[in-house]
This record gives sequence, structure tokens and C-alpha cells, in this order.
Amino acid sequence: MFFFAVIMALYFTSLNSGSNGNCYYVGTKTDAVLIDVGLSCRETEKRMKQLGLNMKTVKAIFVSHEHGDHIKGISTLANKYSLPVYITTKTAKHGPRLISHLSKPFTAKESITVGDLDIMPFVKYHDATDPHSFIISSNGITVGVLTDIGTVCEEVIHHFKQCHAVFLESNYDETMLENGKYPIHLKNRIRGGQGHLSNKEALELFITHRSPNLSHLLLSHLSKENNSPEMVESLFNQYANGITIAIAHRHQATEIFTISQDTGKHATTEVSRSLQLGLFE
Repeated sequence: MFFFAVIMALYFTSLNSGSNGNCYYVGTKTDAVLIDVGLSCRETEKRMKQLGLNMKTVKAIFVSHEHGDHIKGISTLANKYSLPVYITTKTAKHGPRLISHLSKPFTAKESITVGDLDIMPFVKYHDATDPHSFIISSNGITVGVLTDIGTVCEEVIHHFKQCHAVFLESNYDETMLENGKYPIHLKNRIRGGQGHLSNKEALELFITHRSPNLSHLLLSHLSKENNSPEMVESLFNQYANGITIAIAHRHQATEIFTISQDTGKHATTEVSRSLQLGLFE
């Protein structure tokens, strides 16, 4: 008699990342969540379909904060698919207009189980009412969504260290921001500890606090005016040491990445188009 081990995996992609809209997908073969929906419902569905992802796998939406580039499509998408929306009570008062029966409050450092997934929210520094980031785990594999972060606090470090893959904000180059066309009050908002992480700050976090198990780093929420995808990817690749470095783009989805668990080790691979269709359609 032969016994076959079931290899568990987490799949993840950025549907869009930037000030024009943020939406991140993390899930297993059967259960997934969206972190923010800053795209329209139609565009979210379109990009899911392009990737071969089925909306039936999405079991919940988690809201990081109330800014428009994170909540634009939530109400329509949640209503259409009857999806629970996890949102803090404070954010809900300032955020998307949701049908009340879809809203579910959450509290920092209290894990939420959605199907095969455990989602851990934690507080971060950002100029919003009650901002949170999330790590999503299943069967010992953890993916983090760490964007819109004003400063690298102890909470960010603690949760970053747990990740096998992470969407990490690398918003701006300090020189480009300083010499750019933004008014001084906006420059100070971005770099003032309640705004966004610079390339330098993100790189220091990556070099100093990454887990030995970290295999994928997706650089996220890049500024259109004050950063360059080519520059930041080259910068991080100098310190990658075998870790896959990718850019979460502001006008298209990334490919789907996967981390699989095999005999106690984490093997990483990119999911081919044919495999995507076989898994998710």
C-alpha cells in the first residue's frame, strides 16, 4: 500500500500596488483572502481572471485602513459575492460604506481563522484612523502584507521576522523625494514617520531582520514620482542571497507565486500559467 503526503502551499499575488490602488491575494488551493480592494470591482475581477484565479476561493476581505486607494472596490465586491469584510470599528466609521451584515470587527494581535488560513492583524504607524497590517499563515507558512508604514517599529520587525514571503513597502528614494516637485508639506507627510517607508528603511529592515526562511520579497507601493522600479529592484538584489526579489506594479498584477511545504522544508517556485488554471478554475 502506498501513502502520498499532501503538500500544502500558499499562493500569493499583488493585483495592484500603489497610490492608484492596492489589492493583495493570499490563499491555499481552496481558501483565500484579499487584503484591501483599492481597485474597482470590475478591475479586480478582470485581474483575477487573467491570472486564472477563481473568486469562489476568496472567503473574506481584510481592510488595512480607510484611504481610498485601499477601499475603492470593497463595498461592491463584498456585496456581489457576500464576502465578510474584516475592519476595525474605528476604521469602519471613516471607511467604505458597507452593508452592516458584512462587516466583522477585528482587534490587533487576535488571530482570525478563515478556512485554511490564520490572519494576524497588528498595529502600524500611518496617517489613518486605525491602521493595521497583516500576516497570513497556513500549515507553518506565512506571507506578510506590510505596506503604508510610516516607520519600522517593533511590531513591524516582530511580524516581518515570521514571514516566508512578504509584500514590503519601498515607497520612495530619499534624494528623488527631496529634489522632486511635491510641495514641502507633502514631502514631510511622506517621510515624517506616519507616511511611507523609504527604500533605505525597507532595505535596512530586509537586511537586518529577515528570517532564514524568507524566500520571496515583493517590493510594494512604489511612488510613481519618487522612485524607480529598476533602481529599487537592483538595490535589493545586491543583498538577496538567493531570495526572489520582485516588484508589485501599479498598473498590472504580478504573476502568482507559491511557497510549498515539503518534508519539513519550504520549497519555492513560480506557478506556471497552465498550473494556475488547473488549480484555480
